[in-house]
Amino acid sequence: MPSSPSSLLAVRGLRHVRGALTLRPAGDIWHKPALSAALVMAAADLTLLVLGRLDLVLYTSGGALCALYAHDRPYAERARVLAGVVLGMTAGVTAGLLCAALTGSGPLRVLLAALVAALQKAVCDATRLGPPANVVLTFVSSTAFFVPQRIGEVPAHAALTLGCGALAWLVCLAPALVRPCGPERIAVARALEAAARRVDGTGTSGAADDAAQAAHRALAKAGGRGAAARRHRETLALLLAEAERATDGAERLRAAARTLRRGTSLPDTAPDAAAPAAVRAPVAAPVPWAALLRLGARLTAGAALSGWTALGLGSPHPYWAVVTAAAVFQAGVRPSGHRAVQRVVGNVVGLLLFAVLLPLTRAGEIALVAVTVALLAGAEAFITRNYWLGTVCVTPMALLLGEFAGRQDAAVSVLDRGGDTLVGATVGLLACVLMSGRRRVSG
Repeated sequence: MPSSPSSLLAVRGLRHVRGALTLRPAGDIWHKPALSAALVMAAADLTLLVLGRLDLVLYTSGGALCALYAHDRPYAERARVLAGVVLGMTAGVTAGLLCAALTGSGPLRVLLAALVAALQKAVCDATRLGPPANVVLTFVSSTAFFVPQRIGEVPAHAALTLGCGALAWLVCLAPALVRPCGPERIAVARALEAAARRVDGTGTSGAADDAAQAAHRALAKAGGRGAAARRHRETLALLLAEAERATDGAERLRAAARTLRRGTSLPDTAPDAAAPAAVRAPVAAPVPWAALLRLGARLTAGAALSGWTALGLGSPHPYWAVVTAAAVFQAGVRPSGHRAVQRVVGNVVGLLLFAVLLPLTRAGEIALVAVTVALLAGAEAFITRNYWLGTVCVTPMALLLGEFAGRQDAAVSVLDRGGDTLVGATVGLLACVLMSGRRRVSG
């Protein structure tokens, strides 16, 4: 007997959900952004604890979260990218605080928060910033639009974000003093590992080519002008050339990758290499400005409608609906649907985790700081497995940031956050479907 249309639809829906929630292997350098951001946030929170000003944690947290970015980039490029992230974070927070101080209109705040979210998405896509891209920026800046604020407080609060961002910049660049070529070594190690998987049949040629292109970009953008740095890059280029042309010797490729990851000395020349390989920078595809503008318009409409709907339903914190809608918007309807499922599931589980952790965090200020920092590290550890799993930690962390300014009604917070998540995911996805274009935007 043929299956009914409703049963086929149910099967497809289950496959969609399963695909959205499938876990991947953990990222190979997840600990670097996790530890960097946790260190900066812990330093800032403990300083505020000593000063008796934990109510200012929201502002320093924006700067601390900048430490999540650019860990896969050579240090010279990382310095430039992180500086841009810190300035962008500070600009978003400042815009939100100014709006909060100058207007009490909830609908206007939602609209401006949606416009800032769209701008952040467009800039991150245009610059190919990469994970966590615009989501963290939008989370912090959208929150700032709804923080009680007086105009005279804005400069000092924005300065806290900028100052903590500067500390994040220093922490993320500090490893350059010990392993100045570390990011390039990791990039080439990934290319060698991908080539080994291609050789032994456990990976694809496409994945190996992508890893090789990323390694070429890293080598082309690596800093260091001395003779030693130049020789190091030449050796890495030779190893990369071997990875690209290898047809056997998977274990030898993996051994070379392990050497790169351990940070031990490299041979003067790569095995079987007859001549140095040229380091070439792959040509980036042109930025699709028209597509970015369309995506920005859709995101603005979806985020604003989500926030207004949350306001209409009585939410005191509609920024979470704005953030959810902004997170849902991806390059296409299907990825947006996956992200909506991930966001809802992650938030629901995260709210349960918040309820479990709340008694511990209210045992004292030290416990509150420790749990918040641990959740930040956990979010970065898990988000490489799947976005929903990282959101399990992000959701209670976001709620606990509100606890620093004073105890909140836990039941109300959970209900508000859950409702705003459903509104943001539903309205954002609906807007994405209704206004979707066919062209892919992301790079």
